[in-house]
Amino acid sequence: MRARVVYFEGCPNAEPAERLVRNVAADVGVEIEVARVEVFTPEDTVRERMLGSPTIQIDGVDVEPAARDRRDYAMSCRVYAGGEGLPPRAMVRAAITGEAYQTSDGACGCSSKGCCS
Repeated sequence: MRARVVYFEGCPNAEPAERLVRNVAADVGVEIEVARVEVFTPEDTVRERMLGSPTIQIDGVDVEPAARDRRDYAMSCRVYAGGEGLPPRAMVRAAITGEAYQTSDGACGCSSKGCCS
């Protein structure tokens, strides 16, 4: 399994995002290769599918289900569900294990509208 943390220089959440992915993978017993991918230009954000920094992708798929169809790539800070700069552990776990992601209120995190938008 491969993970990518796509970020721009100076992002305070790039290193914590990498640690989060490694820790969650270890917790569920999955071997994972994590690469940090730095972007420098708006064109890079499109090529790397960065929806803000840091964007976490597992085997090429964004960890946030509601963001998977988005195309608003940008050199900006990423805000995940819940208004944080890192995704919830449960979201990363679901992306790694292939389980459905449920938000803390029990809603499905797959909708492009509502809790995760």
